Parts: sequence; structure tokens; C-alpha cells
Amino acid sequence: MRIPRQLAENVPHWFGDRGRTWLERLPETVAECERRWRIDVGPVFEDGGAVSWVAPATRADGADAVLKLFIPDIENRHEAEALLHYDGRGAVRLLDRDEGALLLERARPGTALWQLEDEDSANVVVAGLLRQLWRPSPADSPHRLLAHVAAEWAGEIPAAWRALGGPFERSLVDRAVDALTTFGPDQGEQVLLHQDLHGGNVLRAERETWLAIDPKPLIGEREFDLASLLRDRREGLATSPDPGGRVRRRLDLLASETGLDRERLRGWGIAHALAWGICADGADEMMVACARWLTEA
Repeated sequence: MRIPRQLAENVPHWFGDRGRTWLERLPETVAECERRWRIDVGPVFEDGGAVSWVAPATRADGADAVLKLFIPDIENRHEAEALLHYDGRGAVRLLDRDEGALLLERARPGTALWQLEDEDSANVVVAGLLRQLWRPSPADSPHRLLAHVAAEWAGEIPAAWRALGGPFERSLVDRAVDALTTFGPDQGEQVLLHQDLHGGNVLRAERETWLAIDPKPLIGEREFDLASLLRDRREGLATSPDPGGRVRRRLDLLASETGLDRERLRGWGIAHALAWGICADGADEMMVACARWLTEA
């Protein structure tokens, strides 16, 4: 059974011995899923995920599916509940589940939105999907609250920045913390957020033209959910003659398409880029650059 290189490298790096054990048990885990769900699992998708093993599957009735295996952590632990809540509206359907294993609807042909060259058109697609996904969560929802996460990040970002010896200007940290402490306690209507809806997590499908995958759900205000999209296509931004202008154009278009507050979009975008862009291992230069371009947008 093949394990993609990025998975073989990332899982031990992020999960240590637990990750190495998980990788060693993958063939057994796949076989268990085949028996439990009466599926035949095909070769792994090479671009299935940075820390998840994802492969096509065929059900006993001949229907297509996708098997996704992962180590449950704070970001993905309640992905299944989010997909159940979406119930196929704007996202792939959940067919079955177990701890660290999901059986999902397969999106065919499954090409990523990144292949849509016109960036404005792609951003309009994502804005439309988010409007379908944004609904209040059930009262018994297990998902974390953005208000609590924002308070955690307001302490973690400066601490990581200091531990790394101040790898970039302190003013970026201050902008992020200001957004987190200002917006976190004072938000608009609370809905279930996807948190990671970029062009790689939107696939062309048959049931609907485009469907979202791979939520990392939180409960919070809508403006937060555009953060990943504001910094999307970073390889293109890195070589663009005017990356700041492209980010500003995205901000303007998304604010217009969604009718959301531009300044809150920008503030959450800065904070999220740094929250996901710096850690004990170092700072992701492109994530930091995106936060910087947003401060100027």
C-alpha cells in the first residue's frame, strides 16, 4: 500500500511516535474499513492531504465513495459532525464514520478549483459555497467557539514570535492581536464555519458544479471564514509583480460578493495567517507575507 511522500514526512513530524505508529498500521486500518463498510479501496490519491490518507473506494452496490483516514486532533476531530450539518448543501456528503475514518461521497471529476485560472471567478464560486454552508449550528454542537480560539491565539502568536527571536516586524503581531481581542468577544451571528475553504478544498462534481471538502469547523461570525481564501494561490502570489494588489482585489471582491464588513474580513485574515503561519518550528514566510499585504490592502 502506497503512502505519499508528504504524508510520510508530515505525520511523524507533527505527531511524533503516535504518527509513526499510525503510518505502520495504515494497511491494517484500510483492511478493517473494507470489512466494516463492505468497500474495495483503490490506490491512494497522491494529493489527498498533508496529514490524511485518502483513496477512492467502491461500495457493495457499485457506488463510488472516498475513504479518508487521519489522526484526530483539535482541528479535524469534529469534521464528521460538520459534514452531517451541511447535509450535502455545498459540501460532499458523509456516508459513514468511525474514529479517525470517514467514508465520503466522491466528487467527480474531482478537479480542484485551483485549476480555474480566472481568480475572480474562482473567488465568486467559493463565496457562493460559503453562503450555502453558513447556517446556525445545533445547540448541542461539539465544535469550538471562535471567541475562545481567538483568545488563545492572542496569547500564542506573540509568544511564538518571541520564541523565534522576532522573525518579522512586531507591528504585524500587534495588528493580529488587535483583531483577535477586538473581534473575538464582539461578533455577529454565529454560524458553523468551514475555516479552510480555499481552492484546493473545492472540487468539481456532478451532483452540484462545485462541492467543499475538508472542513476544520468552528462556530463564529461569517467574516472569519474568508481568511483562507484571502491568502489562497500563494505560489502565484510569490511570483506576482503586484501581490499586494491581488490581495486587495480579493478583499474588495469578497466583501462585495458576501456583503460582509471589509475591515473585519481583513482583520481576521491577518490574524489567521499568523495563527497558522508561525509555531515553535519557525515562521512560514509566505503566510507572513500575506498578513503583511493584508495590512496594506
